[in-house]
Amino acid sequence: MNNNLEAKLKNLPSKPGIYQFKNDKGKVIYVGKAINLRNRVKSYFVGKGQSAKTTALVSKIHDVELIVTDNEVEALVLENNLIKELKPRYNINLKDDKSYPFIKVTNELFPRIYPTRRLIKDGSKYFGPYTSVQSMKAALRMINQLFKIRSCRLDITQENINKKKFKVCLDFHIKKCDGPCEGIVSKKEYGDMVAEVVKALKGKTDDLIEELNQKMKLLVEELQFEKAAVIRDRLEQLKIISEKQKIVSDDFEDRDIISVAYEAKDSACSIFNVRNGKLVGKKQLRLAIDEGDDLPNIYSAAIKFYYTDFTDIPKEIVVEIEPFDSDILMKWLSQKADRKVKLIVPQRGNLKSLVKMCSENAVLQLKEIQLQKLKNEGQLAYSVAALQRDLHLKNPPRKIECFDISNLQGTDSVASMVVFEDGKPKKSLYRKFIIKEVDGPDDFRSMQEVIRRRYIKVKEGEEKLPDLIMVDGGKGQLSSAIEILKDLGLDNYNIIGLAKRLEEVFLPGESEAASISKTSSGLKLLQNIRNEAHRFAITFHRNRRTKRTIKTELIDIKGIGNSTAKKLLKELGSISQIQLADYDKLTSIVGKSKADLIIKHFGNSNSKE
Repeated sequence: MNNNLEAKLKNLPSKPGIYQFKNDKGKVIYVGKAINLRNRVKSYFVGKGQSAKTTALVSKIHDVELIVTDNEVEALVLENNLIKELKPRYNINLKDDKSYPFIKVTNELFPRIYPTRRLIKDGSKYFGPYTSVQSMKAALRMINQLFKIRSCRLDITQENINKKKFKVCLDFHIKKCDGPCEGIVSKKEYGDMVAEVVKALKGKTDDLIEELNQKMKLLVEELQFEKAAVIRDRLEQLKIISEKQKIVSDDFEDRDIISVAYEAKDSACSIFNVRNGKLVGKKQLRLAIDEGDDLPNIYSAAIKFYYTDFTDIPKEIVVEIEPFDSDILMKWLSQKADRKVKLIVPQRGNLKSLVKMCSENAVLQLKEIQLQKLKNEGQLAYSVAALQRDLHLKNPPRKIECFDISNLQGTDSVASMVVFEDGKPKKSLYRKFIIKEVDGPDDFRSMQEVIRRRYIKVKEGEEKLPDLIMVDGGKGQLSSAIEILKDLGLDNYNIIGLAKRLEEVFLPGESEAASISKTSSGLKLLQNIRNEAHRFAITFHRNRRTKRTIKTELIDIKGIGNSTAKKLLKELGSISQIQLADYDKLTSIVGKSKADLIIKHFGNSNSKE
């Protein structure tokens, strides 16, 4: 510790504020807030049993700079702004450098509604942030379909309307705007419509439906049928939207559910927006964290980042883990919302189930982030990276060989081997097998024969093992294959079985099926491979059976032997074509005497003239 830093630590004030730790180059590496700056800052240098992250931070601190505030809420706001601006190395930050888009309702005589990434304190209302641009566009489409909001950029003031400065545009004539520029719609009527838009954006569709119903009835009583018809059409669309929104609680409360999932330096935050008991939106954040960051700290950062610009703060915020500074956070949010905001950490009941659902979404989002990293690092197919994750493989399964057995009541038993490389079929490496050592319908022994015939080449050094061996079947088929691989003396291989009935994946030594999401790209890849192996085996089996049946029927004709049957099948392709062939055609293929025998056998009407 240098003399300058030591002197500053001795003169720290016992007041609320923020502190900035700087390294030897003067760069801010950490920003924190404190109710008592003296106690908080000193704790970094005198505390024992610090985390690895804190120890690394302290070793790089060369200077400290303070900003004193009037209270802890001011300190929180200032801390958050500085973290966003400076992005210090040891703070949790938003992963995305871009700002998220909002929907803006302008503060004008006749407000406009459009997307923006810039928040300006001009009295306008902002709805968001939308972490998915698609969700924002869907919301804007809904507004444009239901409401006649102007899309022009005209400076519509009462003075300009009185001067008849503007003329209505095409939107008015196609009934997408009510013409405020010419004063055709009053400020009150237009403002009421904008208020309806605001309710829709807040997810208050049920309240809006009830209000519009009352308004429609009043218009009917006043014999204003055209206006009532417009509201009726709007109601029908709103009811469709309302039905699509999932009911998740029966107390009709407004709340946000927040859940965080993290692993090493990867983290994901999922936020469910529940309004009037309905799930009206889902948002996601990515946070840049360090190994050693704990959940209370991550939750605190997520809440601060999300609600800094978010205007629609609900009455309740439901989390899985309480943030370390929850009291200050709730004071800050209550000030922003101008009413009390509660923090809830549920232990049981419906809210606990909601948190679990939100947590599962956060975990899924985290897996997607990890998959994308894997893909970017190794240029892997997305499905291959997903399969590596799902099966917990050390290396990605770039080459997969899958086996399937096909027979009909034990006859004409065959097997197929299909090969997928980087998630795509490699048809030049497909192989067909005729089962030679097994009599009757014994799929287990048939699988053992095929596995031995295929991988004895690996034992002899002619070929290499694939990244993953796959057998079509459950535990029985998998055990049969493993037994043969063991007899061959092979090890360091990966093998699985995929059972048809429930699409379950079985791993060696596991009595229960592996837990893989039904929507996983990895599972879908396995299903595609299995289906391809099944198709290839069935086609091979069908062709063999057909040729055997056709060949037998021809040989049954006295005077027709194997070579003649093969010749006919090669030239004409099938029994039906042989039956339809005329005498001259048959004569040209097998000669007159044999043509006579075939015509006589099939009773062909195309006899010789």
